[in-house]
Amino acid sequence: MKIGNVSFGGTAAIVTSVALIFGLDAATATKSTIVSGLLIVALADNLTDALSMHIYQESERRLEAREGFIATWSNFVTRLLLALTFVLLVVLLPIGSAVIASAAWGLSLLVALTWALARERKVSFVVELGKHFAAALAVILASRGIGALITAQLP
Repeated sequence: MKIGNVSFGGTAAIVTSVALIFGLDAATATKSTIVSGLLIVALADNLTDALSMHIYQESERRLEAREGFIATWSNFVTRLLLALTFVLLVVLLPIGSAVIASAAWGLSLLVALTWALARERKVSFVVELGKHFAAALAVILASRGIGALITAQLP
């Protein structure tokens, strides 16, 4: 399997899941609300992105039909499986521990994905990791801020 077939879905699943957990935790959401949010995003957003990616590839005639299907399917499966690992963390751990564990797990996955991409592209792992961490951290902190702001404004 090509790294390109899982890089988009993998990154989206990792950053979205961690951001959702951090944002909903800041909004004092219950464990069931966080799990529901993760599952809804894992299915609805995942299917929408997979379909969008497939239609884009068809419109640009970038890939043969079989390659396009494999890329779309790989993206979907990658996102779903990764999102389910975050669901598992939230289900199995107390919420405070789940937030910390999801951050550690997400950043570990991002390190692994960045390493694989940097290796394939023959670029600096450290530079790529810095860019990827900065972008992920911005999304996660913004989500946490939104959750805290909503909680403060809407009792």
